[in-house]
Amino acid sequence: MAPSSRSFTYCDGAPSWNPTTYIADTALHERAEALLAKDNLQSAIAASFSLPPPHRDPYVYHAIVSVTLPEVQRVISLGGQNGLHSWYFTAAAAAPPTALPPPPRADIDAYLSIFDPRTSTPAAALKTFASNAKKGSLRAEIAAYLLSKRYIHPALAPQLAAGKRANRKKKKKPASSDTTANANANNNNSSSSGGGGGGGGNSPQIPPNPSLPFHAFAIRALEFAGPCPSSLLGGHRAHHVLPILMHHFGCACPSHEALSILRVLSAGRGVVDMGSGGGYWTFMLRSYGVEVVAVDSMQSAWRVCWVADTVVGDGVGWLKRRRLANSNSSSSSSKANGRKGEIDPDEPVLLLVYPIVGGGVAGGAEGDFTRGMMDAYTGDTLAVVGTQNRNGYTGFRGMSMDEYVERERAADGWVKVVQVALPSFPGKDEALFVFQRGARAPVRDEGVGVDAGEVS
Repeated sequence: MAPSSRSFTYCDGAPSWNPTTYIADTALHERAEALLAKDNLQSAIAASFSLPPPHRDPYVYHAIVSVTLPEVQRVISLGGQNGLHSWYFTAAAAAPPTALPPPPRADIDAYLSIFDPRTSTPAAALKTFASNAKKGSLRAEIAAYLLSKRYIHPALAPQLAAGKRANRKKKKKPASSDTTANANANNNNSSSSGGGGGGGGNSPQIPPNPSLPFHAFAIRALEFAGPCPSSLLGGHRAHHVLPILMHHFGCACPSHEALSILRVLSAGRGVVDMGSGGGYWTFMLRSYGVEVVAVDSMQSAWRVCWVADTVVGDGVGWLKRRRLANSNSSSSSSKANGRKGEIDPDEPVLLLVYPIVGGGVAGGAEGDFTRGMMDAYTGDTLAVVGTQNRNGYTGFRGMSMDEYVERERAADGWVKVVQVALPSFPGKDEALFVFQRGARAPVRDEGVGVDAGEVS
């Protein structure tokens, strides 16, 4: 049984912090954004999560490096010194890569507009991003790269068009408990058209996504205009800001388009967020009206947990037990769907956000996590949030998720139906991939790699 919201601590060091109260506090979001506009990440995080003053906050954020909030703020104040803002490089024969100057602020803002539902649809914004780029510029290279990666299967494009965000409603009194949010989400779970809009037309109101302003701050402050081949030449690069965002919002920032796609493709079946970590994707999907089960081994510790009902356990074991339960069901169709090798169209979407690579010091064999999940899953829709550029951060070393599915899983009937970019932290290259099989999968598109998702 999940712990009650009264006893559950959502944020380490801030026992009174509650995600529902936070989400509903429009004035607090505006205050945080004003602080971020002044490059004051430390105060924005502290205010947003009710953290104690720095001298009474001993928390250390462990990720790519181990840092405290004051230490990160000091690094931010250094600006681009010591290559801290060097994300793009040029290569010359028999010479190490040379760092390029940061992109213009206008190009950085144009990149962020791709993920801002207040402006236009992502496909239209990406087209504008490309059409306004100077020939031979870094922006032109980024635009060409993002366009080459974007894909929505033609059969699904009309229903996956993400609507624009409506104007903010008037400020409401903050809710008092996590129970209110869960109740609101559950009220929408029975309808695939409830919750966060998208999927063909404007929504009256899209749920707030507080991760996005913090990621937008990092992208602007660290002078990043999106991934491209030139951003790979410098090798694996990151920044001290990253552990802060990972601990508070997770490994990748969801976009309105990505959340809308998952809502539509779940088609009322719900989602299993496997390896859910701090649960931010679970929280956001629930706010979009999707029923979500969060499952995590809890081997990693995060400062913020967005949901209080995470199922703690091994993911493969959980899927196998679910399959066994289906096979023992009194329903004859459930029995058939519970047998190994059978595809169950009623199973929830399986979501893997930043699946670990494994191998080496991480233990196990490379790719075991993702392979094990796909072997154990009996449903027909798999969603993966991972990197597009083979940088080895997610799933596998040396190949992206779509390449893995094409090489090793195409014979099982898996078809790529979605690949859309997410707002990437500087130096990274993140996207939502979705694959389907069985009766729900559309006919394989021989034009995969061409942007079939140009919807307005």
